[in-house]
Parts: sequence; structure tokens; C-alpha cells
Amino acid sequence: MTLNEIVDLKTFPIADPDFRAACKAEFDKDGVFVMPGFVLPAAISAIRDEGEENRGNVYAKTEQHTVYLSKPDPDYAEDHARNRLVTSSKGCLTDDRVPQGSALRALYDDAEFRSFLCDVLGEKQLHEYADPLSSINLHFHEKGQELGWHFDNSSFSITLMVQAPEAGGQFEYVTGVRNADSGEMGFDDVADILDGKSPVKSMEAEAGTLVFFRGRNSIHRVAPNAGDRTRMLAVLAYNAEPGVSLSEAARMTFYGRLS
Repeated sequence: MTLNEIVDLKTFPIADPDFRAACKAEFDKDGVFVMPGFVLPAAISAIRDEGEENRGNVYAKTEQHTVYLSKPDPDYAEDHARNRLVTSSKGCLTDDRVPQGSALRALYDDAEFRSFLCDVLGEKQLHEYADPLSSINLHFHEKGQELGWHFDNSSFSITLMVQAPEAGGQFEYVTGVRNADSGEMGFDDVADILDGKSPVKSMEAEAGTLVFFRGRNSIHRVAPNAGDRTRMLAVLAYNAEPGVSLSEAARMTFYGRLS
């Protein structure tokens, strides 16, 4: 498929320098940038159908983890924000199981789309992962499944809503909770968020919505899916440097295999 068969280029003229600059300014201001209806309905329907057809290849897992996605620190109490455990549960279809002719793969690989991402993100280049599993992932959240509160290790994420749930499953976040570069971990704020004492922002995206998010210093989660319809979300993962693979430990954790 060509880009104009996948993306609504009339609403989102991603080749236009002024449009790119406006998108970057919005993203830089909030660390969140949402493009509803970015992918056309026919392309989204095809991606959703591919996901349904490949459910037999989905790796499903439920795990507990810290908000910081690292092992508990014995220097802190078990109930300290640093060590408190949250639950994440989802299914994942890895890059090697995404059909070669998929609109999702065509979008990920498109040079104009990647150039647009570079301008919005402020990156010189973007590259796919060197391992065969990590570049494109399709996440499945069934009723009751969720992603627990966490910070990302990467500086940005690009996601595409493929199928919204009937209820629940909203993306919730609080920006600027920690400063990972300076080592300020925001423990007090994290504790308040985990205890439900702080207000959070919420986003409910419809199918076809592209979202840019900076999650390294902004805590976020996906609330439990409260309906019978599967929440299906594509994650388009890139690196600023070529030849980068997700670690073997991370691949075993996320995908249950190395290749």
C-alpha cells in the first residue's frame, strides 16, 4: 500500500514543513501530541483484521513490576514508591508475525513518514530495531487487562490505536513527575499517584489515532479494559542509532523468546 492509501494526507500534510513545525511545537510544549484519524478507516480495518487472524501467534503474559521497570531496591522499604509493585497484563504480536504486506509495515517503513517523525521528535535519523521482534508490536488488552503505572526507558513512543475498547482502557498520565537525567525520581509524587491522591490526565483514542508521547519522565498507565471488545494498539518503535537490539532479557520478558 502507498502512503496516501494509509494516511489522511489532506488533514495531515506530513510533507509540509510548516505543518511539521506546528506539530513539533505542540509536542515540545506538552510531551504529548495526538492526531485523531491519522490512519484511514480502510487501512485500520485491514490492520485490525490481520491482528484477529494472527491471534494464535500472540504471546500473553501477566506480570508484576515496579513503576521504574527495574528490580526492587533493598535500600527502600517494600511499600516505598521505589519498590511498590503494579500489575501489567497484555498479549503481544511481534514484528516477525506482522504480515509483509501489512499497511502497518508499509507505514513504519515509509521514508516520508519517518522523515516526519524525525522532524517532530527532533531526531536526525530513526532506525528499526536490529532484532526481529521489536520494531512493530501489536498489543492486545482483553477485558480486565491493563498496563500498570510506569515510566518508559526510551525518550519517546509512537503508538497507533487500531481498535478502541467499549469501556475503560483509557490512557492516563502525569507529566514531569521525575527527572531521570538528574536522578530525581519523584518518589513523593509517585506515591500520591499510586494512592489515587493526585489528579491525572486521561486520553481516550479512537481507531486510527496516532499518538506521540514522552514517557521517560512522565508516569503513565493503561486502565483496565472494562468491555468485551479487545483494545488493540500498535507500537511503532524506532532508535536514533542503527544496529540496536532490545536486550535478550527484555525480549524474554516481553515476548517469551529471542527470535
